[in-house]
Amino acid sequence: MTSFKADQEERPTGSLGTVLVVDDEPYVRDSLASVLERRDYTVRTAGSVAEALAPGNLAGLDAVVTDLKMPEQDGLALVKALAEQAPGVPAIVLTGDGTVASAVECMQAGAYHYLLKPTDPVALTIVLERALDEARARRELDYLRAREGERRGQAPIGVSEGWRRVIALAEVAAPVDTSVLLLGETGTGKEEVAKILHAKSKRAGGAFVRVNCAAIPPELFESEFFGHRRGAFTGAVADRDGRFRIAHNGTLFLDEIDALSPPAQAKVLRVLQDGEFERVGDSRPTRVDVRLICSSNADLAAEVAAGRFRADLYFRIHVMPIRIPPLRERVDDIRVLAEAFLVGYAARFGKPMRGIRTDALDALELYSWPGNVRELRNVIERGVLLAPGVELTPADLPLSADAPPADRSVPEKYLDLRGSLFRAERQLLESALAEAGGVRRDAARMLGIDERNLAYYLKKHELMDRR
Repeated sequence: MTSFKADQEERPTGSLGTVLVVDDEPYVRDSLASVLERRDYTVRTAGSVAEALAPGNLAGLDAVVTDLKMPEQDGLALVKALAEQAPGVPAIVLTGDGTVASAVECMQAGAYHYLLKPTDPVALTIVLERALDEARARRELDYLRAREGERRGQAPIGVSEGWRRVIALAEVAAPVDTSVLLLGETGTGKEEVAKILHAKSKRAGGAFVRVNCAAIPPELFESEFFGHRRGAFTGAVADRDGRFRIAHNGTLFLDEIDALSPPAQAKVLRVLQDGEFERVGDSRPTRVDVRLICSSNADLAAEVAAGRFRADLYFRIHVMPIRIPPLRERVDDIRVLAEAFLVGYAARFGKPMRGIRTDALDALELYSWPGNVRELRNVIERGVLLAPGVELTPADLPLSADAPPADRSVPEKYLDLRGSLFRAERQLLESALAEAGGVRRDAARMLGIDERNLAYYLKKHELMDRR
């Protein structure tokens, strides 16, 4: 029987984490658990690889410490399974009769480190702390990279015909210094399109300033939009620049412009016409050079007809209208958006998520998405946060039961034979891969083609990495 050295060292103040200890010998397993618990780790134990991989045992783990030589399945099998089911969870392998060959094999399989028994408790805890620190650093780097990509105005993901049309119009309008009006339901991504317009314009080096018009009370409109001088009114203890001044030589995005009151609409129109305004308490006008992008989820033409929106302002901002279709009209985008959100939130929360199960993706595509992309983002965020496993399942998706059912009638834009055949072809490929458990030979047999033809179709539909 292999043994673990007695722990004679004082407890260090290490990083807290949940560690799974796997060893078929109870004495060794309990000794390891006792040492790690005294160093403030939460410890789970398993007597075999099968027990370690039982449903739920890998959820919330920070690291695994496993024996190499065990009956039935050895520690190498566990390391390989972790690489597939819990990527990002470091595995430390312990063995009483190690060789160079076994060490190399374990490291190539994805083990973080390899230690010989009897193991020094201090050496183990140092390796464990380093493994957890590196895992946390990788998660933080992934999250910061995702945030940096958003900061640089990278285009939101979309493959549907409707989304491609939006991006094509945005790329045409971006270099031209003209007003753009983004129309669409709440949550469709109007702000993201506005950022694309700014990033691809000649003003990309200037500020992108967003104003939610619905969130500014009428009494604060002038101060927020145009700024004020110190002492102009009670509480004005210092000079302040308004949003128009901040956006000078850049882009001003007026979100929900239909929420502006008639007096506010008149003042915005004047700035657009004259390029100048007066701060509250100022006697001289301030000149600005601003590119205006507006958005609305209302029918502005109807608002003009009803007398709630100025016709002259409407025609001023309606130079280049771009309609962003709701998510229910962009079904092809649901899968790619959901998978992209999952990657981002898994990195943010430090969870080893592997993907979204096929039946969960089907549920997402059948849902009507009254809140559009914003609702999809929230659903995936909550699902990643609460999911007990490494894949999102239908049970992990908090879809509203009150939402109206999705309209399954075929829109006019889908009355296209080539497009319909392309989508049907992709669905057959995905179904065959899922039924075959990712084994391409079996999937090809189900589809009645050989593996070479299957590879062609997988490449055509960008499914080569699908398992």
